Amino acid sequence: MRKFLQRLLTKPVITLANKWSSRPNKKRVDKALSKLYQNISKNPGKRGQVINFDSKRDRFIILSDQHKGARDGSDIFAKASDNYLEALKYYNQEKFVYINLGDSEELWENTFLAVKKHNKKTYEAEQCFLDRGAFIKIFGNHDLYWDNDPLAIVSLAQIYDQPLKVYEGAILQTSIGENKLAIYLTHGHQGDLQSDGNWFSKWFVSDIWAPFQAYLHINPNTPANNDTLKTNQNRIFNRWSVKQKITILITEHTLQPVFRSLTD
Repeated sequence: MRKFLQRLLTKPVITLANKWSSRPNKKRVDKALSKLYQNISKNPGKRGQVINFDSKRDRFIILSDQHKGARDGSDIFAKASDNYLEALKYYNQEKFVYINLGDSEELWENTFLAVKKHNKKTYEAEQCFLDRGAFIKIFGNHDLYWDNDPLAIVSLAQIYDQPLKVYEGAILQTSIGENKLAIYLTHGHQGDLQSDGNWFSKWFVSDIWAPFQAYLHINPNTPANNDTLKTNQNRIFNRWSVKQKITILITEHTLQPVFRSLTD
């Protein structure tokens, strides 16, 4: 049945994906990044936290895109779980603040209950940071569940044994001499019509569209698996960041390492 549906639906699914998915669009991305930044700055605690820190004392570790799964054949986190646990053990001992920058859970391919069942040790390790007030969890496009599902607050309390609010971004602020520095963090799916639209589009993508694609094994081009889209997305983000005089932008989403543009 799956092969029959693949032959029947692959072409229309890809056509729809190309029309509505995360094709980089500078105007849309710029607007979304600026809107979120202003929202966090003016209304801290609603869509994101504003954290003042001492650049000589405070230390942060930023990790993302674990895509924790159900320990099946498609679980890309399975082989990395031991390394992840050792890393968190070290950073917790050294009193780092841990910022998870989204897509921590692969909730397009798996149910929350399946991910919860197979990742107890990782949640216990993350809870160590939460227990000392040093854990910031930000959602991405693959774990939009944390933002749009009414049961998310209950799910979070189940895995961390205490309430936890998941944000869309965060701003770290400090002073260096007479200058103020702002570090803006978000997953990087902003401006994506699928994952950064209204509540209906978010729900449809996370609960209908993504499971449908996963079942059919159809993987349309997205920034995560297409080098051209990655480069375009990163170029847009870089140009937005350059315009912000005192802001450093840290994102993920494209899975392409870029520290400094030497060509743009």
